[in-house]
Amino acid sequence: MKKVFLWVMMMTGVMSLESSHACTGITLQSIDSSFVTARTIEWATEPLDAMYVVVPRGQKQRSWLPDGTRKGKTFVAEYGYVGIAVENDEFIMEGINEAGLAAGLFYFPDYGEYMPYKEADKSMCVSDMQFVAWVLSTCATIDEMIALMPTIRVVGIDPRASTVHWRVTESSGRQVVVEIINQQVMVHENPLGVLTNSPEFTWHLTNLNNYVNLASGSIHQREIGSLDLKAFGGGSGLHGLPGDMTPPSRFVRAAFFQSTAPRLEKPEHTVVQAFHLLNNFDIPVGIQFSDSKLVPNMPSATQIIIATDLKNRCLYYRTMYNSTIRCIDMHTIGFDRVEFQANPLEKSREEQIEYVEIY
Repeated sequence: MKKVFLWVMMMTGVMSLESSHACTGITLQSIDSSFVTARTIEWATEPLDAMYVVVPRGQKQRSWLPDGTRKGKTFVAEYGYVGIAVENDEFIMEGINEAGLAAGLFYFPDYGEYMPYKEADKSMCVSDMQFVAWVLSTCATIDEMIALMPTIRVVGIDPRASTVHWRVTESSGRQVVVEIINQQVMVHENPLGVLTNSPEFTWHLTNLNNYVNLASGSIHQREIGSLDLKAFGGGSGLHGLPGDMTPPSRFVRAAFFQSTAPRLEKPEHTVVQAFHLLNNFDIPVGIQFSDSKLVPNMPSATQIIIATDLKNRCLYYRTMYNSTIRCIDMHTIGFDRVEFQANPLEKSREEQIEYVEIY
């Protein structure tokens, strides 16, 4: 319980900066119509206690409540799932279940507003940090999730903490964004497949109109009077693409980088492509702090990158300490007999360097 509320304190800004909350999500499609979702997980103040979680069918979970008790909604996993959790093995940031439904949590500060917690409703309350676990446990499709939403009430564990929003994706490629604004649950279709943080999702879509002039390729040579003008290099059609690390700018960059990515033949190649695209969103830890004395000793604010092959039920990840891509293949897991487990993503918090031998 102490660990749960230390994590909540980190989310409040008491122990961290709001700017440290950053996530960028994209969606790619292979030639064989396999869909791959991918995203970053950022945290600028200290290394996260991150783990991969394997949840069997029949696993019972109960939600935490704002009063510090674990007496919220009880739910049992109808579907086994795997996910990446932080700080608590039920705080799933990204995961996929046996049915091929994937879900992820993204920070959404200042723009979300949950319904106020009422003790009389505690049996239907699911904490925002456990919403992904609830979705993966109980739903096989987006429509099932939408139908079940009236049976729960999402609450924050601490009213000072940042609100969050979520994306949910089916293996068919259908994706929605779930936001709770002004105490109203909103489910937005997301044909673009991109998500970052605040403001609300529909604002980001509208904001793309400001960049309608951008295009892949290079600007053609032209004349102005007696001057011959030509681009300095390739990709000049994207001159003006915002380069800062704010959520609106990351959303625009992700949308254009994703839209120009060629479709590859195999899902495994698409997964690797997703990791390379997200390299562009690796946030240097120092830029998050105006006082250099506060910069923590860690290699990056982008701590984890995750990709999920929905058709083939594989979850991939790498971390700021190990750039090797690792895969959890759900076909190798017997969810009817495996025991619940949570294992650290890394045994060593130091990048391993392989030295080249010269003979």
